[in-house]
Amino acid sequence: MAAARVVQAAERRSRRLFEIFVAEIPWTVSSKELKEYFSQFGSVQRCQLPFDRDTGFHRRYCWIKFSTPEEVQSVLQKDSHILEGSKLALRQQIRRRRSQRKNQSE
Repeated sequence: MAAARVVQAAERRSRRLFEIFVAEIPWTVSSKELKEYFSQFGSVQRCQLPFDRDTGFHRRYCWIKFSTPEEVQSVLQKDSHILEGSKLALRQQIRRRRSQRKNQSE
């Protein structure tokens, strides 16, 4: 029982390392195009591209989840990423629990 908890905790920690945050995405780029572009660096598990309910357009940022941390590092090592003439802004995404966010804001 305790071993299972240790494994689950390790998986939660490692999941945080497999995502990147992408900003400055052109309006005309779809999640399919983002997946295709980033698949050159490794296996894209998910592309989360949020949409604005009022406008119907995406919000010009997304999260890309990869299979391994090495794939994330491969993406981040490239100098610039350009889609449809616009340079994308990337950074490694580290998700924190809500309790950690509250403690930092106090």
